[in-house]
Amino acid sequence: MATVLIVEDEDQVRVLAESYLREQGHQTVSAATAEEAMAVFEVVERVDVLFTDVILKGDNHAGLALGKQAVQRQPDVNILFTTGSAVTDGMKAMMVDKAAILEKPYTVDQLQTALSVHFGINPHPGT
Repeated sequence: MATVLIVEDEDQVRVLAESYLREQGHQTVSAATAEEAMAVFEVVERVDVLFTDVILKGDNHAGLALGKQAVQRQPDVNILFTTGSAVTDGMKAMMVDKAAILEKPYTVDQLQTALSVHFGINPHPGT
C-alpha cells in the first residue's frame, strides 16, 4: 500500500483519482492547490507518490515547482505529473529526477500502470 498525495484543481478529476486509488488499497490525501499540498507534507508522516497536475489554478508551472518543493521536504518522494498540455522539452527540463508524466485524459488503468511501471507501486484491492 502506498500513500498518494493527489494535487488537482479540478474537483471531479481529483475525486475520481482518489476514489480509484483507495479502491486499489492505497491511502490517499488530496489537495486542490500547491499550498494545500505542502501543508500535507507537514502533517503526514510519509508520502510515497506526489500525483500532481502541472497546471494548477492557471499557473503553468505550479505543479513543477511543487515537485521541487516536495523533493526538498522528502527527498525520496516519487512524483507523477499529469498534464493536458503538450509535454515540451522546457517542461521536462523543469522536472525533478525520478519523475514521470501521465498525459490527460488518462484512464484509471493508465494511472495504475504508470504507478507500477515507474515506481513499482502495485494495487492491493480489498485491503
